[in-house]
Amino acid sequence: MADLFAQDDVSAEAEGGPLADRLRPRTLTDVVGQDHLTGPDGAIGRMVAAGRLSSIILWGPPGTGKTTISRLLADAVGMRFEPISAVFSGVADLKKVFAAAKDHARMGQRTLLFVDEIHRFNRAQQDSFLPFVEDGTVTLVGATTENPSFELNAALLSRAQVLILRRLDAAALELLLDRAEALMERPLPLDAAAREALIASADGDGRFLLNQVETLYSIDLPEALDPAGLSALLHRRVAVYDKDREGHYNLISALHKSLRGSDPQAALYYLARMLTAGEEPLYVLRRLVRFASEDIGLADPQALVQCLAAKDAYDFLGSPEGELAIVQACLYCATAPKSNAAYKAMKSAWKSARDTGSLMPPQNILNAPTKLMKQVGYGKGYEYDHDAADGFSGANYWPEEIGPQTFYEPTERGFEARVAERIAYWNKLRREQGEA
Repeated sequence: MADLFAQDDVSAEAEGGPLADRLRPRTLTDVVGQDHLTGPDGAIGRMVAAGRLSSIILWGPPGTGKTTISRLLADAVGMRFEPISAVFSGVADLKKVFAAAKDHARMGQRTLLFVDEIHRFNRAQQDSFLPFVEDGTVTLVGATTENPSFELNAALLSRAQVLILRRLDAAALELLLDRAEALMERPLPLDAAAREALIASADGDGRFLLNQVETLYSIDLPEALDPAGLSALLHRRVAVYDKDREGHYNLISALHKSLRGSDPQAALYYLARMLTAGEEPLYVLRRLVRFASEDIGLADPQALVQCLAAKDAYDFLGSPEGELAIVQACLYCATAPKSNAAYKAMKSAWKSARDTGSLMPPQNILNAPTKLMKQVGYGKGYEYDHDAADGFSGANYWPEEIGPQTFYEPTERGFEARVAERIAYWNKLRREQGEA
């Protein structure tokens, strides 16, 4: 673990700046929470040891050190650091950066081009990097909070190594608090429980934590705060959640798989994560309806009824009252017996329908509304099941070319076990009628 910063480590320019800037690491070994990258065996550690830096994409949550690592990388390998932001820069700015990088290259100075929020550049702008990365004019270090697989061009990804930064854990955030106290030369005005609450409120974001610490130090508090006092004074970090980006898809996947795994507690947790972050309740309801058919099916036919009823209840009540109906549907689905037999049957039947094309059903089950159709045999020999013993004729309903197929195989779980018994009974009657 890195040593705490001493007071004389702080540059004169930073002394009056924000606490987060004053505590910014001076070397890669001072970076907290990313030892899997910056340590001797990490990808960044190995690059620095070799003295050669390849283009990389740093992917991770806010406040985990992407900008700091990029700046320190340039220092560690003796490169010129050129930062730009995709939010404020366009093609004209990029042309200037590349021209300057070429001029410095002629003087023997390599350039590390750091592009913050690189995912905000469109496809054409991303393509503009390619020739300059390929010919070595710049070494690209892009930073993004979004999944590069979705947001960056394949051509750009093929020329850069994606390195994943982790959200800062409690130990890393505690180390930041220790550094802040060493710099300020006094302890935080918090009791032990409030200190833990402060760390939890940061949700893995080191920059947010240090901003909160700076606020605490700026207030003259008569005594140490407890968790209630801290909560009244400071706000929690808003959870990172973009409805159209990876966080959205990660949480809905976690909800679906928790439901499938019959874990109502985890399912309720991910449901709460989504709704408290501002997800559209009807989106969650659509997923629950889908789940009821895909993962429960006839094992409990009431699951679909519950989900549709929750949708109606939410439409009627709105938020927040209607969200209780969503919770009820979520818990019902999580605790219901599971079966994907209907889902598998659908896939098999759809494949068979595509493969077999336009096969004619057997004539005995075809309607014959005209005289000609009767003459050619439509409807001939049809057995009306309600007139048969047990209400079951055992007739053939399959095209002659393929014969009977089995798509739906019910499980032995929940109501589907009774369905399996019925199918087995009808199959037994068919065999007996065939032997008669």
